Amino acid sequence: MTERGDIGNYQPLTYFQLMEVSLRELLVEKGVVSEQAVNDAVEDMRRRGPETGARVVAKAWVDADFKRLLLDNGTRACEAMGIDVPALKLVVVENTPQVHNVIVCTLCSCYPRMLLGIPPDWYKSRNYRSRVVREPRSVLAEFGLRVADDVAIRVHDSTADMRYLVLPMRPAGTEGWDEARLASVVTRDCMIGVAVPRSPRSTKP
Repeated sequence: MTERGDIGNYQPLTYFQLMEVSLRELLVEKGVVSEQAVNDAVEDMRRRGPETGARVVAKAWVDADFKRLLLDNGTRACEAMGIDVPALKLVVVENTPQVHNVIVCTLCSCYPRMLLGIPPDWYKSRNYRSRVVREPRSVLAEFGLRVADDVAIRVHDSTADMRYLVLPMRPAGTEGWDEARLASVVTRDCMIGVAVPRSPRSTKP
């Protein structure tokens, strides 16, 4: 079985793509779901992006009560913002001057899609999934993030019913910013833990 590539060539499906196609076709054949329902769900997922997660982070930066709730029960905190986290436990881990957190799914590609959208290809790659557990400091350096030797790195392994989100440290120079402006400096990679939000001063030419 093949799929069409970006330049019109057909490429072999990966193992997980083949599994997805086979399972989807079986569910449709058995009448468990309709082809239209599957298409609608896929389109809804494609419309999602990291902006939702960025809003959650920005709110935690300005609202101490919300931050406490987010760290205590990420699912409940998101639901309080009107964000649906269906049948999942969301665990939010906070970066501090002493600890840097990074997320992986060593078995497949479990990921907080409701907050970040579709995971990047590198997150699903065997290279990332195996190496970030064994040598996280080196992997982060390859992303351009050098973590000081005196900062501990904690790697969190997502599961089928548990997702992680990194709450990065608020960058210096953002005092007085509103939530919308704060959210603009929070990227997807910051919430996975392979990057940190950039200070406004560091973005000047």
